[in-house]
Amino acid sequence: MRRLLAGVGAVIALTVPMLQASAAQAADAPYDVLVFSKTAGFRHDSIPVGIQTIQQLGAANSFTVTATEDAAAFTTANLAQYEAVVFLSTTGDVLNATQQTAFESYIRGGGGYVGVHAAADTEYAWPFYGQLVGAYFASHPAIQQVTSRTENRAHPATAHLGQTWTRTDELYNYQTNPRSTARVLATLDESTYSGGSMGGDHPITWCKTIDSGRSFYTGFGHTQSSYSEAAFRSQLLGGIRYAAKRAKADCRPESGYTTLYNGSTTGWSQAGPGGFTSTDATLNSTGGMGLYWYSTKQYTGGYSLKADWKLTGDSNSGIFVGFPNPGTDPNVAINQGYEVQIDASDTADRTTGSIYSFKSADIAARDAALNPPGEWNTYEILVEGQRIRVYLNGSLINDFTNTDPARNLDGYIGLQNHGTADQAAFRNVRIKELGTQPGAGLVQAESFSSVNGAQAFTKAGANGGQTLGYIDPGDWAGYTNVNVGGATSLRARVVSGGPGGQIQVRTGSQTGPVLGTVNVPNTGSWDTFANVTAPLSNVPAGNATVFLTFTGTGTGLFDVDEFEFVTTQQPSTNLALNKPATASSTESGAYPASNAVDASTTTRWSSAFSDPQWIQVDLGATYTVNRVRLVWEAAYATAYQIQTSPNGSTWSTARSVTGGNGGEDNNTGLSASTRYVRIYGTTRATPYGYSLFTFEVYGS
Repeated sequence: MRRLLAGVGAVIALTVPMLQASAAQAADAPYDVLVFSKTAGFRHDSIPVGIQTIQQLGAANSFTVTATEDAAAFTTANLAQYEAVVFLSTTGDVLNATQQTAFESYIRGGGGYVGVHAAADTEYAWPFYGQLVGAYFASHPAIQQVTSRTENRAHPATAHLGQTWTRTDELYNYQTNPRSTARVLATLDESTYSGGSMGGDHPITWCKTIDSGRSFYTGFGHTQSSYSEAAFRSQLLGGIRYAAKRAKADCRPESGYTTLYNGSTTGWSQAGPGGFTSTDATLNSTGGMGLYWYSTKQYTGGYSLKADWKLTGDSNSGIFVGFPNPGTDPNVAINQGYEVQIDASDTADRTTGSIYSFKSADIAARDAALNPPGEWNTYEILVEGQRIRVYLNGSLINDFTNTDPARNLDGYIGLQNHGTADQAAFRNVRIKELGTQPGAGLVQAESFSSVNGAQAFTKAGANGGQTLGYIDPGDWAGYTNVNVGGATSLRARVVSGGPGGQIQVRTGSQTGPVLGTVNVPNTGSWDTFANVTAPLSNVPAGNATVFLTFTGTGTGLFDVDEFEFVTTQQPSTNLALNKPATASSTESGAYPASNAVDASTTTRWSSAFSDPQWIQVDLGATYTVNRVRLVWEAAYATAYQIQTSPNGSTWSTARSVTGGNGGEDNNTGLSASTRYVRIYGTTRATPYGYSLFTFEVYGS
């Protein structure tokens, strides 16, 4: 939205030196900002210099500023002129009911809000405003010096800051902690000052989304001197750019993640040439082509991997998932894993957001979510079973399912250093293991492949940032290649401030057989999510095309956030435990084949010093085998086959493994009906034999 410089309020003249845009930041498309500073309670003497500062930032960074204390500016027509509205140390009840309605509609429709300091001391009786600002003011001690800890260094309001920021200001305590509904960007270290009352988690800066709108808040900005600090002025600029949709960020609430890198490189290993330097909790690529991989643990089942990244110019990098131990060979990740590409320019299946050479991102969605080279971005790589979904700055841009039996998404994760001319940086690599049940399919409802009536809807609190909304009776949504896995029930996460209704689960088409019906109640409000479940019957095994059809009375029935096919899971049992095991040879009588299946990690089978050699186990009955786990001793196989047989004499190869590097090999994603399982080693890594501590087989 562009407008002529006119309307309610006055344009404040510049009286301070202008802050220029960062050299790495391209000029934004021009936009307009309304600064609102009406007070019905305490009035801060920093308001005039705050207005001047925002005006000056606008002159240097492509936005105009209209400043007002007249609440009559809050009409639907007038607000439509602005990309963002700044509440600059407002206090008390500053809008009447009609003005509140206009402002709420503006935000939910895609407008931006920036709250500064006492904006949290405003509109206590208006629930929507409490949701918008994130938390209300409670109290404050005297002005004093504090250490702020930057939790998110990818957001444009905090990317310029170090891990800590020491400054002097009036430091608010809040009535509630906003973390459950907002992405916390920075916290106060209460051990560095007196008067904090929120304990070990004291947010001071955060961001969030409200339907299609954006919200940013900082508790700093009480003192006049704050507005002469370059770091605080940059924070204001970043918050305004985010709210006005000139900069992108992932502002979904975040909790439960384990840090893999945030300054410490413990647990990381380099495969291949080049590497990364680690400075200021930032990895910067050097040389290549190599792989910096997290060697401490391989990840199986579901997980959410997040990383902040930035390119310099037309550079190239990527994040690898689902590869076996590469040792010193980065090609193992290329040939047996999947790369989520980071590249400023290339063909569609090899540029940012693509599953490199396998599937392009949704280019329109990617472009709408992407910050350009020189600015930070955030990936979430969501792995569930054999499915990868890629979120860029909180927006879904790719949805890919592995169907290659030679690849499997269980494995290690790594970062690519592509070459000398390619400069990529990473921050805050973190992971949350989800423990998704095998055989279950978890689907974001807005990721439909076909739809009638309903629409994707951006909504705060939704997993993935969106729901399937605008649902009326007779609407439906279809989803291809969903892993239904013979599920016994369906769980759906829903929200409804409307009449509620029913979800019918069908396969094949929107008129296909009904597998079950889920009742959806009014959940209390359009901001209150709930889980609903229902039993299913006659669900096919494997993958299927699924349709959700919607019934009820009235309009605006409910939103669906996500749904999941739930399979009653049997406890995992090692089918090979203490079963009869034989081998092609043994190094000596001290190392029989039975040692590999006895559940002891100190006893082992060891073969003669030659190729090939094998060890096999008789499971005693026919099972569908889906996983074989091996733990090697120092003498291991760099190449071997997992073979199966119904009778112990006729063998089929279920998987060929090359580039093995010893340690633990967790071969998942198998599908073989068999009684006998054999490990057939073809290439030894050492002059010695093959030596296995553990040979485990899982299935049903």
